[in-house]
Amino acid sequence: MYYGAIKKTDVTDGEGVRVSLFVSGCRNCCKGCFQKETWDFLYGKEFTKETEDEILCALEPDYIAGLTVLGGEPFEEENQRDILPFLRRVKKAFPHKTIWCYTGYVYEADLLSGGRKHCEATDEMLSLIDVLIDGPFIEEERDITLAFRGSRNQRILYLKNRSE
Repeated sequence: MYYGAIKKTDVTDGEGVRVSLFVSGCRNCCKGCFQKETWDFLYGKEFTKETEDEILCALEPDYIAGLTVLGGEPFEEENQRDILPFLRRVKKAFPHKTIWCYTGYVYEADLLSGGRKHCEATDEMLSLIDVLIDGPFIEEERDITLAFRGSRNQRILYLKNRSE
């Protein structure tokens, strides 16, 4: 897997100050996408153990609320297989920090069992994610007043109880 960027103090892609990983590779190719370059699965740098270590180090300060994974598309099957072991490491090291994830796919239709993006890694990956922003970016529904979303069709799904 490749990634386009790591933001170590991101305040736009989830609650609180977060570390954000922008993975590469996306087949959604939404019209008006602000990260078009990340559609290419080979864009940016290779995601390595050193990359994981760098992100884990960035997550250490108390003021960091957690990790956000976006892209590109984290739920492309090949990305899921690489992201899952990393998310395990994050949850083990920082069980009280949240993991947010953005996907252009729809939770019920695409990610659950039988969905077109469901693979052997999906269920466990979803179990590690606290908050999922789902749905494709739709340029005609763009709304800059929405918190954490680009278009009105996108949803904020709390996959875990906020008190856990």
